[in-house]
Amino acid sequence: MAKAIMIQGTMSNVGKSLFSAALCRIFKQDGYRVAPFKSQNMALNSFITKEGLEMGRAQVMQAEAAGTEPSVLMNPILLKPTTDSGSQVIVNGEVRGNMRAVEYFRRKKAFIPDIMAAYSKLENDFDIIVIEGAGSPVELNLKSDDIVNMGMAKLAKSPVIMVGDIDRGGVFAQLLGTLSLLEKDELDMVKGIVVNKFRGDRTLFNDGVQILEERGNKPVVGVVPFVSCDIDDEDSLSDKLEKNSVGLIDIAVLKLPKISNFTDFDVFSQYKNVTVRYVSKAENLGIPDLIIVPGTKSTISDMKFLRESGIEAAVKKCADNNTPVFGICGGYQILGKKISDPDNSECGGEISGMGLLDTETIFDSGKTRTRVDGKFTCSDGFFSVLDGTYFYGYEIHMGRTKVCGNSLVQLNNNTFDGAYSGNVGGSYVHGIFDSKEVSESIIKAMFEKKGLEYSDTAIERKAYKEMQYDLLANAVRENIDMNLIYKILEEGV
Repeated sequence: MAKAIMIQGTMSNVGKSLFSAALCRIFKQDGYRVAPFKSQNMALNSFITKEGLEMGRAQVMQAEAAGTEPSVLMNPILLKPTTDSGSQVIVNGEVRGNMRAVEYFRRKKAFIPDIMAAYSKLENDFDIIVIEGAGSPVELNLKSDDIVNMGMAKLAKSPVIMVGDIDRGGVFAQLLGTLSLLEKDELDMVKGIVVNKFRGDRTLFNDGVQILEERGNKPVVGVVPFVSCDIDDEDSLSDKLEKNSVGLIDIAVLKLPKISNFTDFDVFSQYKNVTVRYVSKAENLGIPDLIIVPGTKSTISDMKFLRESGIEAAVKKCADNNTPVFGICGGYQILGKKISDPDNSECGGEISGMGLLDTETIFDSGKTRTRVDGKFTCSDGFFSVLDGTYFYGYEIHMGRTKVCGNSLVQLNNNTFDGAYSGNVGGSYVHGIFDSKEVSESIIKAMFEKKGLEYSDTAIERKAYKEMQYDLLANAVRENIDMNLIYKILEEGV
């Protein structure tokens, strides 16, 4: 039977996901079989398992850090926002339907059997389970129906580590305020505190540690530095989405209101002199070397945003001047001629797309979820540099697209996907750039197009990730009391 430890935070984006990943890696390094777990995740970045089931990318990232195959058991409930007040509800990897927030909150305790069935299976197969909470555990108006923070800790009988973010300021108010709002039985479950994202001389915070321990009556397990590592982030608050620097090679990703799976482009950041920036205003697009239209959970409404904001016109002007443009999933649909949602599968309605690809998309109740691989089949235009190149990834989308022009890739099941026309291409495949052969071919072509010599190289994406997980784990291990962590694990609650 696995032992559990739960990582909760004082608020969103304090580093719970990465700290949980670090613990997964450390326990793996120490010889344990480790599984991550998050009962309920809200994110637009998702992943398809080998079984064709859907889960949040944060637990995929943590499973990779733990050296185990991602499973929907690690994330039994995934909420994918479709509007400001509603989400697609996915339970154990399968869509249960769209629900307004008020409906979900009324019904969510009914999902506890699904949560505990998944958790129990992990308990039987692993030595340690690292549970991640969500947001803050002291949202007082929501606590009575909590199934992801203290509610989950009680179900799993798991000790809790509370994480605060000193980089954002107010870490004393964060941690001490959170502890003061917990009920007595909840407070007893908190066995330690972590101060995260510290910058500068650690010794200058020695008094801070003493204050936290005296006033919070909990040991400070560690003061973790701000770790510079390149690890997948699923959070809509990700710092990656705020990057606006322009390198020698400039890749511009359109920052759609309902952007999803923006980790598709992280591979390009491995290359020297290449920057990936996110653009939400037409005047900021400039003349990049490559424009990417990313995935979206609300294709029609995001197409409206691109049109009304003037970004569509700016992209088409760049395309007319031979700037390569690539769309993935919803971005691929946006590049076509028409998008229709007659059954209100996302937000309903019909709209003309950018018209850069000879395709039309219609939404229905079906959802495609599958792992794929194959090769590119482009004979002309910018993306002909990929012709014959092997790729791998996964498809996860609503809608079916009719291609009237050239298909971009041939899958290994002998079907075709995507489309291309001149310097514009698009595909449903997430992770299509992750292969070193694919990403390096695109980077080389952009250098050569500018008359520059390409002299860099990058390692395969999977190997690169392994290096980043070790970097994260080693930095965290050096700055926390692992003996205390193991004691907390052993003693439980």
